[in-house]
This record gives sequence, C-alpha cells and structure tokens, in this order.
Amino acid sequence: MHLNSPTEEDYLGIYSIMFWTLTLIGVVKYACIALKADDQGEGGTFALYSLLCRNMNIGILSSKSSDVNSSQARCVLNEDNKQKSRLGKVFETSMVARRALLFIAMLGTCMLIGDGILTPSISVLSAMDGLRAPFPSISKSLVEALSAVVLFILFLLQKFGTSRVSFLFSPIMGAWTLSTPLVGIYSIIHHYPNIFKALSPYYIFHFFWRNGKEGWLMLGGTILCITGSEALFADLGHFNRSSIQIAFLFTIYPSLILTYAGQTAYLIKNPNDHMDGFYKFIPKTIYWPIFIIATSAAVVASQSLISATFSVIKQSVVLDYFPRVKVVHTSSNKEGEVYSPEVNYILMVFCIAVILIFGDGQDIGNAFGVVVSLVMLITTILLTLVMIIIWRTPSLLVGLYFIIFFMMEGVYVSAVLTKIPEGGWIPFAISFILSFIMFGWYYGRQRKIQYELTHKIDLGRLGMLLSDPSVQRVPGLCFFYTKIQNGLTPILGHYTKNMRSLHKVTIFTTLRYLLVPKVSPHERIVVKKLGLRGVYACVIQYGYADSLNLEGDNFVSQVLDSLQEHIENCSSLPSDHMPVQEEISELSEAKTAGVIHVRGKARFHIGKSTSFFDRFMLAFYEVLHKNCRPALPALGVPLPQCLEVGMFYEA
Repeated sequence: MHLNSPTEEDYLGIYSIMFWTLTLIGVVKYACIALKADDQGEGGTFALYSLLCRNMNIGILSSKSSDVNSSQARCVLNEDNKQKSRLGKVFETSMVARRALLFIAMLGTCMLIGDGILTPSISVLSAMDGLRAPFPSISKSLVEALSAVVLFILFLLQKFGTSRVSFLFSPIMGAWTLSTPLVGIYSIIHHYPNIFKALSPYYIFHFFWRNGKEGWLMLGGTILCITGSEALFADLGHFNRSSIQIAFLFTIYPSLILTYAGQTAYLIKNPNDHMDGFYKFIPKTIYWPIFIIATSAAVVASQSLISATFSVIKQSVVLDYFPRVKVVHTSSNKEGEVYSPEVNYILMVFCIAVILIFGDGQDIGNAFGVVVSLVMLITTILLTLVMIIIWRTPSLLVGLYFIIFFMMEGVYVSAVLTKIPEGGWIPFAISFILSFIMFGWYYGRQRKIQYELTHKIDLGRLGMLLSDPSVQRVPGLCFFYTKIQNGLTPILGHYTKNMRSLHKVTIFTTLRYLLVPKVSPHERIVVKKLGLRGVYACVIQYGYADSLNLEGDNFVSQVLDSLQEHIENCSSLPSDHMPVQEEISELSEAKTAGVIHVRGKARFHIGKSTSFFDRFMLAFYEVLHKNCRPALPALGVPLPQCLEVGMFYEA
C-alpha cells in the first residue's frame, strides 16, 4: 500500500477495514452462506450456475442427472415447477437473461482460473522475498528464479492428488496458524496493547474522512487480506463443508486477526516499515523458522488455488462448456478431488512466466486484487439468485445481504479497477482468452446439438430405411455410440445410406456420467428394445471412481447378458411377437460372427451464405474439437477401437 507519512490513525483505520472485511466477507458470506450453496458437493461460481440451471430447468443438465430413478426425478421436478418463483420463470422464458447468466458464470470461472495463475506467483514470490532482508546482496532476479523452481516442483506433485500431498500440508498450516498469531500477540503486548480499539467502525469512517480519494485507492491493497475466500468455496469438492467451516472459524480467522493486529501494533511504533510489514515485525531470534514456515505456507496457498482450478475445469467439462481435457480422479471416495495433466502444465507455464516477466510483486498484487474483487462480486450476484429462486429466502434478508455485500465489494472493485494500467490488465487478458475458448466451444456444441435434435431419426424413419430392399442386414454385432438418448443420431441415416447395410444386432449405446462414487452392477447397464428386430438401446452408467473398460469380450458379454435378461422379462408382453429363444440365439450368433464399434465424427460444412460470425466461431470450434480428446463421455472414458463415420452438418 502506498502510504505517505502514515499516522497512528491511518494504521488503526486500515486494520479496522481489514478486520471487518475478513469478518463480513470471510465469515458471514463464505463460511456461513456460500458453503451451503453447493451443487452435488461442488463449490465455486460454475457450481452456482449449474445449481441454478438444474433448479430452473433451462435444459442443459438433463442428461447429467445423478438420479438413476428418472421417473422419481420427474415427479419432483413437476412438483417444483408448480411453485417456481417469478424470477425463475423469467430466466426460463428469456434467452437474453439465460445468456447474461451464462456470461456472468463464464467470467467468474475465467477469473478464478486467473486467480489460480496469480496466487501461486504472488504467494511464493512474496515469501521468498524474505531472503533479501538478512541478505541484501541477493538480487531480485535470484529471488524470482528460486520462486520459479519452487513452483515447478509443486506442479510436478499435482499428479499424486490433494489427499496424498495434504499429509505434508497439514503440519505446515498447523505451524503457520499457531506461530504467526503468537508473534502477533507478542507484538501487541510489546508495542501497542490497545490495538483492539480499532474494531470500532468509527476508525473506518475517520480514515476515509481524513484521506478521501487516497483512502479509497488504498482499498486496492486491503482487498488482498481476503484473497483466499473464493478458493475456500471452490475447494468444496476436495473437502466437506464442516471441515472447511471448522478450519476457517477456529484456526484461520483468529490467526489472521491476531497476526494483522500484531503487524499493525508494530507499524504504529515503526511507521516507515510498511513496505515490508510482515518480515520486519518478526523478532530476529525466530526469523529463519518463520521464513521457512511462511514459504511452506505460500506453497499450500498455491495448492488451494491449483486444486480449485482443477475443480472448475472439471465442472466446465462435465457441463460441456469447456473443451474435453483429461480429468483424472485421484481419490476413490471424494468425487471432487481431480487432476488434469494438460491444465496442470499450462498453469505451470503461466505461473512461471508471470514471475519471470512481471517479477515486481506490486504489479502482480494489483492484478491479484482485480481478480479477487470481481470473482467475489460475481459470487454475490449468483448467491442472491440462489437465495431468491432456490432457497426462497425472505425478501428482507435477501435485500439486506445484497445491499451490504454488493456495495462493499462494488467499492473494492471500483478501487482496484484504477490499477489496470499497473498490472491489473493481466487477469483481463487471461480471462479474455479463456472466455473466448469457452464461448467458442459452447457455441459450436450448441449448434451441433441443435442440428442433431432437429434432424434426429425416429424409429419410424429407421424402419423405412431398413425396409429398403437395397439395405441388407449383415451378420454380426454393432455397438453404435451416440449422445442422443431420445431419438437416434442423424449420422445413422448417413451411415445406412452409404454402407447400404446394418448389422443384424445393432445396439445404440450412450454413456452417462453420474455424480456418485460407483454405480452398482445391476444399475450399470440399462437396456431396452426399440421395437425393430435386432435393434436395441443401451445406457452405460458410471461413477467417478468406476474403472470403466469398454474394450474386450467382458464388456460385450455384460451387455448381452443384460439384453438376454431384459428379453426374458419382456416375453410376457402382448406386443412382443418374436419368440424369446429365437431372439436370444440371434444375439449369440451375432457375437460369434464378429463385433464392431461405430461412432460418428461430424464436422460443420460452412457454406458461402454463412455469416462471418458463424464462419469464424464454427472454424474456431473445429480447431478446438480437432485437438481435444476423442472421447464420447464428458470425463474422458476412452472408447474401444471404433470405425469412424464422417459427415458434414450444414452450418
């Protein structure tokens, strides 16, 4: 913070601002309210968006439902529709409102990913900067190089998962939350025992009255005291609500209050040491132990945002708003504990680049403040919608929440936006690139889904295709992979017309990802007859801890066993004219004749009449689609060796 000849009243005012920021935003907003707004155990801005979409039934999560009993889910949904709020109905009927909500969620997600780049950079760099106090001869470049090495090692450890590396982090955080408040208590007693009089809001009003515009600009520095709050919410998938609340309310919060109080007490007696307010207030006898603990704690702080970034990327991939990247579940009992190799190494490159290019901690701090304040403001807006649409909170409480936090965070945002020329542009550049990728993927996927739903093939049309004398039913078993559950993909018509054949037993297979650890064996494979001879539908359901293997005879045998059981159970239906034993023998003969796996690979045909915007966005989508993982389900379960059937969609 740029302080010119700071006085005792200035320091008391700054500490009062920090205390009430930590109390209102950290305790009230995040620990007590935001953590309750989880979506299937996940937190963060995109989880809030997912929660709103599911409850407003605006149509993006129908295939992602974790409820196996779909009829029960429909009953609950119909019951909710009767009591829907007026605001919820506005979002359901207005395309503009839905797109505005999506834009806000995307911006928050991209800002949080930007936070995942800046937090490791500023945390490790500021901690390593403590080497320069006892050793002034150490250059700034050496500190930057050492910081880059620490981050490089940290990113290499990510593949082991949060739980496997957290056994190292827990003692570090225990030492950090115990040692720094003890130093703070010592500093309070030794320098300024009356420091807690600053808890009175009087000192905040007095501070702004005395400093005016300069005091407002200083908020760009005080915002940094609450930087971990969004990670606290976004990391909900890696831990549970109770553990986060207990950790924050009983260790982190009192530790921060006492540490900042101790620093303020020291600075009141040493007013010109504010450029290095942390390391200067550490007694020399314990300087090196605190330095080691501080550097280690900075690594943990980096881990929290890296983990949060993995979580929001995974949420975006599941919702099909982000190109498919490999997502690995590193825990068999925590759905949210994930790791993405591609995202990990991209983050590593960006973090090290930020340190080496923008080595000045002041510039990174300015960028950091912009990210934190904007993400907090977006979370406030989305939480307000959750209160109104889902929780049905009384209007008075909603208004009180929104006015307090929107005004408070709005003032912070207005202050940090003045820092854009001084490093604040970094997160905007990162967010613009990420938003462009997300929107390009979303736009292309929407166009494809729209085309497939418009041109999907129903059973009547499939029957007409098969009745054509030129179309032969050839021996063998074909698994035709598709994403459409209500109807058949238009690629099927293209395939049948060009191959002039369809296998005697064809199973249209859809993979469905469920937000549960494991799907029980009797619910794993759901099959049904489609009313045409030898044509069946199959849905394979899998959880995040399931090791799904679609290759080999074992998978084929499981599907055929399920089909045989289904055929036997349906044999009593009057509409079923085909003898059971004949149908079962056809399945066995088809397997013996040979098994083939087919999946569609469609591209857009961009015609001359297509608008420039459509040409550009669809071409960008094709680039993303070409370079992402060729896996049908959302989380990268590989398909067996498939025959790819290509066709063009008219743009």
